[in-house]
Amino acid sequence: MNDSANEGGDKKGWFGRLAGGLKRTSSSLGAALADLAKGPMSGTKLDMIEEALIRADLGYDLAHRVTTVISQGRYSSGITVDEIKDVVGAEVAKILKPVARPLVIEGAKPFVILVVGVNGSGKTTTIGKLVSRFAREGRKVVLAAGDTFRAAAIDQLKIWGERTGAKVVAREPGADSAGLAFDALGAAKADGADILIVDTAGRLQNRTELMGELEKMVRVIKKLDATAPHAVLLVLDATVGQNALSQVEVFGKTAGVTGLVMTKLDGTARGGILVAIAEKFKLPIHFIGVGESVDDLQPFEAQEFGRALAGLE
Repeated sequence: MNDSANEGGDKKGWFGRLAGGLKRTSSSLGAALADLAKGPMSGTKLDMIEEALIRADLGYDLAHRVTTVISQGRYSSGITVDEIKDVVGAEVAKILKPVARPLVIEGAKPFVILVVGVNGSGKTTTIGKLVSRFAREGRKVVLAAGDTFRAAAIDQLKIWGERTGAKVVAREPGADSAGLAFDALGAAKADGADILIVDTAGRLQNRTELMGELEKMVRVIKKLDATAPHAVLLVLDATVGQNALSQVEVFGKTAGVTGLVMTKLDGTARGGILVAIAEKFKLPIHFIGVGESVDDLQPFEAQEFGRALAGLE
């Protein structure tokens, strides 16, 4: 089988996993829309469709765009559930297309990626999946175990390092994370590494002292390389729904977030939150995750996400 056929199979397999992962979102949306699709269109029915979309965490702007399209001539005599889903999928894709951007590793060696997020968002696992991807591409990676609060996070990174051949810079639990990041960047430079990925402790966005520590980490990295970090990835857990909006806001101000990774889309009926985030912040969405395996983190594509979210084949 040739590479393009392989790629086609992989693509189909990923869409299946994505659609399966977003099943809770698409099913709850489909159920809410099923009754509303019966009979002729009316102002009241449009309002109810809009409310159903807002309840699915898709955000007011998208809900309004969808109902505006539906209110136009061709649907005045009525609309099927599949037609509503087609409109939802198309409008979601339009909103997401400008932010569906790959993470480009270029212009610096080592290219420093700082990974941030709240406790339990899946940061360390995401780092493991990223280093696997980069190792397959033949890139030399150094990992910095900057979550010095959790011995488990340090051990987890060491395991990923062993699996992928990446060097791991770690200290004992409780060590100064900014100092560790500084040492890791020095080691990555000395090793001629292509990429340095820095893990950070999970912190709630309302804990100012922890956010101050994150700022210090960024300042210290800049002492060795004024242009670093070259990417600051915020890992978001889809299951938190609307709370993700405040996370993007606060981490954006503190750490200068340059792009997003959304995890655990398979564990929630609130997958639409990604659309609301894209509408509000316009930040690049680099990767999304729908499961535990390495291949369940993939580059983000707007059209396939729109179709999977709407429950289309």
